Amino acid sequence: MKKWLTLLGVSLLGMSSHLSYATEYLLPADDQRIIGENFSYIVPDDKRSLEAIASEYQVGLLNMMEANPGIDPLLPDAGKTLTIPLQMILPDTVRKGIVINLAELRLYYYPKEGGTVDVYPIGIGQLGRETPEMVTSISQLIKDPTWTPTANIRKNYAAKGITLPAVVPAGPENPMGAYALRLAHSRGEYLIHGTNADFGIGLRVSSGCIRLRPNDIETLFNVVPKGSRVQVINKPIKFTETADGRQFIEVHQPLSRNEDDDPQTMPLTFTKQFNAWYESGKVNKDKVDAEIIRRSGIPVEVTAY
Repeated sequence: MKKWLTLLGVSLLGMSSHLSYATEYLLPADDQRIIGENFSYIVPDDKRSLEAIASEYQVGLLNMMEANPGIDPLLPDAGKTLTIPLQMILPDTVRKGIVINLAELRLYYYPKEGGTVDVYPIGIGQLGRETPEMVTSISQLIKDPTWTPTANIRKNYAAKGITLPAVVPAGPENPMGAYALRLAHSRGEYLIHGTNADFGIGLRVSSGCIRLRPNDIETLFNVVPKGSRVQVINKPIKFTETADGRQFIEVHQPLSRNEDDDPQTMPLTFTKQFNAWYESGKVNKDKVDAEIIRRSGIPVEVTAY
């Protein structure tokens, strides 16, 4: 599905929305990792695309399609009930600064004062221009950034009959949007930035940078200090145990590695931690196996009763 999408170019527990539509969740205890709640949404007869619905509820397009298989992304059927995937398992890593999980196309921001986490849908690097895994920091905050396309990017555009200037000035024609956070990784060529497009969030569409909707990048720009830690991971499988002993798994489609890959059927890599959890006797293996195949992108209970 991710390959195809690249070509396509309420009451919530412990969750509230900023005016900018960034989604803020209360953090659970350090040893707990499930946040938020999914809810049902009946598609009205308003001819809106799935991207428009996803944007309204601060969700990425692929997250919506994983949770609602078979849905028409261009014109969802009026009257159809959709799952809005706003429940998730926090990545199993340090809760500090920014954590980006490429496989789920989400960015998590843990404010320094603690107690909450902000979650944003993102766009990431397309096939052949992948966003790399890294542990780095924010080296620069840039308002009204200019865009200096690389030689390869200009060449690719030229092949489509588009001549890019050496430098694209700030403004509505700039694909980086109005705000950018430069990462210290490598030569500083990777940024977290906005967009001037009305699609692409929750998809693999960029040249390696991390892309956010305009309201989201403005919020992030105003709250993330220079020097903040940034960790980029690629974990399509997340699993956890709740305080009362229930077991949950959240499986996303893995990122394709070549044009022939089908992310819905690609083999997944299982870590030692996952294998230990799978063999612990606490989980229903049939349910785990079913979700490994289904890849719904939402937490599913797999407790062995």
